Amino acid sequence: MWHALDVTVESAAREAVEYALMEAGALGTETTPTADADVLRVAGYFAHAPEREAVRARVLDALRIYALPPACVREIEAREVEARDWLGEWKKSWRPVEVGARFVVAPPWGEVAERAERIVIRIEPGMAFGTGTHETTRLCLAALEKYFTGGSLFDVGTGTGILAIAAAKLYAGARVEACDTDAEAVEIARENATLNGVAAQINFRTGTIEEAGACFDCVCANLTADVILPLLPALIGATCGRLILSGILDTQADAVRARLAELGAGETKTERDGEWVAIVV
Repeated sequence: MWHALDVTVESAAREAVEYALMEAGALGTETTPTADADVLRVAGYFAHAPEREAVRARVLDALRIYALPPACVREIEAREVEARDWLGEWKKSWRPVEVGARFVVAPPWGEVAERAERIVIRIEPGMAFGTGTHETTRLCLAALEKYFTGGSLFDVGTGTGILAIAAAKLYAGARVEACDTDAEAVEIARENATLNGVAAQINFRTGTIEEAGACFDCVCANLTADVILPLLPALIGATCGRLILSGILDTQADAVRARLAELGAGETKTERDGEWVAIVV
């Protein structure tokens, strides 16, 4: 028997709630319309009965990150779901994602036509962020392709490891380091790096940017604005060339740029994808 949580939300909160459910351990989400055009029902599917209040806390935290009021969530209801291979069905529907001019992000089981100029990154999807489908990941991959010219790269908050893997595949001689405060995420990132044949090129570790002992030609931080802001001094200090910041909503970009200016970071460039931006210094 599977378990589902149905979250009734205003349409503006759809992405935040999908993210929160995946962060709470959902193996997949499904969004359906309601009779009210401005209201959606987002279902998260779990292998085990989730703690509803813990999920509610995740949802409220996601709303805060997205600068949305708690009232955007109308109700959260639990139900049991007939035993089916939901994950298998979801895998069948997951398709390769083309990003920028060269990157293709694909699941391990997907077939991708080989082309000389194409860089295929295989990622075992286990969470909403880091599979190449989210705007913040697409922004970072496109920025890496555009601004990273080799040398060394530090991926802060590596998650699935996709950005570190992309850098290693772009430049076989690049020195790549990556960190995350979540030890489980670091292990997943290592597995994905092995899957892509670049594990020997990347030094993954559990920890933070403050523990970086070197200066890098490019530093990439795909986090959230509230996490990035206090880390900016350390991020700038670890950067000898380009700093790529993402996970920032368009409404939060001015605050990040203002803090960068206070720290004397220099000229910034802004790349956009929907309501999300990446700031490149």
